[in-house]
Amino acid sequence: MSDDKSATDQYGVLLYYNYVDIPNLNDLLTFYRSNCSSLSLLGRVRLSSHGVNVTVGGNLSSLERHIEDLKANSNLFHGTDFKLATCHQPLNDEVAKECGFTSLSIRIVKELVTLSSHPLLKSPEISNAGRHLSALEFHSTLHNANKESPENNLVLLDARNLYETRIGKFHAPNVETLDPQVRQYSDFSSWIDDRGEQLKGKNILMYCTGGIRCEMASAYIRSKGAGFENVFQLFGGIQRYLEQFPDGGYFKGKNFVFDHRISVGGSDASTIGTCLICQCSFDDYSSRCRCTYCRMLVLVCHSCQNESAQYVCELCQKQGKAVGSKQLIENDESKKSLADVEFLNLSSDTVLLPRAPRGDDVSTSRKLRILCLHGFRQNASSFKGRTASLAKKLKKIAEFVFIDAPHEVPFIYHTPVPVPHVDGSSPSLPASPPPPLENCKKKFAWFTAPDFDGSSGVEWKVANGPFDPLQYQQQTGGCDISISHLENVFSQEGPFDGILGFSQGAAMTAVISAQQEKLKGKMDFRFVVLCSGFALHLKEMECSPIKCPSLHIFGNEHGQDRQIANQTSKELASLYDSGCSVIVEHDCGHIIPTRSPYIDEIKAFLGRFLLAKNRTMPYVAGDANTVICYYIKGGRDVENAVKF
Repeated sequence: MSDDKSATDQYGVLLYYNYVDIPNLNDLLTFYRSNCSSLSLLGRVRLSSHGVNVTVGGNLSSLERHIEDLKANSNLFHGTDFKLATCHQPLNDEVAKECGFTSLSIRIVKELVTLSSHPLLKSPEISNAGRHLSALEFHSTLHNANKESPENNLVLLDARNLYETRIGKFHAPNVETLDPQVRQYSDFSSWIDDRGEQLKGKNILMYCTGGIRCEMASAYIRSKGAGFENVFQLFGGIQRYLEQFPDGGYFKGKNFVFDHRISVGGSDASTIGTCLICQCSFDDYSSRCRCTYCRMLVLVCHSCQNESAQYVCELCQKQGKAVGSKQLIENDESKKSLADVEFLNLSSDTVLLPRAPRGDDVSTSRKLRILCLHGFRQNASSFKGRTASLAKKLKKIAEFVFIDAPHEVPFIYHTPVPVPHVDGSSPSLPASPPPPLENCKKKFAWFTAPDFDGSSGVEWKVANGPFDPLQYQQQTGGCDISISHLENVFSQEGPFDGILGFSQGAAMTAVISAQQEKLKGKMDFRFVVLCSGFALHLKEMECSPIKCPSLHIFGNEHGQDRQIANQTSKELASLYDSGCSVIVEHDCGHIIPTRSPYIDEIKAFLGRFLLAKNRTMPYVAGDANTVICYYIKGGRDVENAVKF
């Protein structure tokens, strides 16, 4: 440690991470609180049982002392890559506050970085991460590729968010460069899933800001098995590369960083970014302009900035979103800075941006939107009535949208059963007229019997026989029509976070979730809830295990569900990946239960997706009810949060 007075007065930023098993997390938490406070360090510290992720700022001498204390306190940090850089003190108070450099935030989190937006899916093993390449090895690989043909089997993969890549990225001739253009890191795994064939068999060269995102992402790619073994990552990220090659080397532009510096460039850094509005050369994010819809940072030059302006990022523009004539609601939450909240999983390499409302409605943007599919011979209105109690208990976290199925079915009634006379004469029964049609609402189905003629329910039909509890097994027709119908619903009424299906509606939901990858872009959703469900023997279901996160709610062996047997619903649940499915068995019959403990399990499942959706949610320990209440109350006083 330097004793020079100028070094003592110099300000610096320290970034480091280390994936290592932490034997006593509480002891480490106590150490960080004491050490960082005594050294007057400000910034973010994230601790988990799997390691640490830190971005802090302070006097250079204090940061050097912090590193020495870490090494002396535990052997966990030997070999850690401590990235220490001198810089000016925070000059922009707003940026410093947003980046967390006006306070010290130390939190225990479940994951250091969150790879997937599906909160039930397990992260890959870090031990399976790609091979580290030093800055010199990384540079040499690109340099040698330049001498070869474009068919050199090398792919350069940027593991950062879109707004980062817009101001700086690697570029090497004869090397294919892939920019996933994701809003946030948790979207990266879905992009990898979609591009699997494009990456298979290639030598994948990955990079990010400081290295931590590549650890998880490279492990995820390698977990896909044969053809995905050759994954390499830039050790220390762009920051270490620019230290080795101050002129920028193969990196063009500036490196986006998650502290008050905003960006760092080489000595010859060029401006590769452009203004969203006028397309002029511009790469300064200090104004913190954001997309009106998704809140992603956008580049807007000083001459195009307007305090009342509404900006639409390029990703939202591709989705057809535009600023309409109706003024979006501005409230305190929409303007809240990133430092006003504590993130669930914040790393020194990534930031979880606030999510914006759908369209103009801020009040519903914080809830999950769930599309509800009714059962056989029901309709949207009747299903809404049947689920009124459920909707009421979930009203603070979910918005239900009800629709009719596309197949209209005829009205059915049973004639009275004849009873023999006492004297033994033949039974007789006066003709029984059908019920009056007045006030009878149309009935619909997602699947129909193979012999269904498509006639509507304008007339009554006499049932052929007594009710057949296994009739659902014969209703397998009309699947294509129902899928097309749902595609139109998603296009006109979406987006939806999830789908809830009841009985035959659950069978339809199962078909959709089994085809989730095939239907991506037409029907995008994150989870399904299957109530009293069953699986039909259709070609669309031949893709087990189904990897869509799922909640299965059905009657137990003594649950008195006379229509869908317990074993039938169990068989449907077995088609789903057990790592991302939850089963709730109840004793309430052919309904969706709303009493404890069942409603608590439903809330716990949905609560995970609510927190993942609204990424400004503070990290709060406790059960699902407490966490959700804390979120709804805006992060105020968890002790005063009222449970549902």
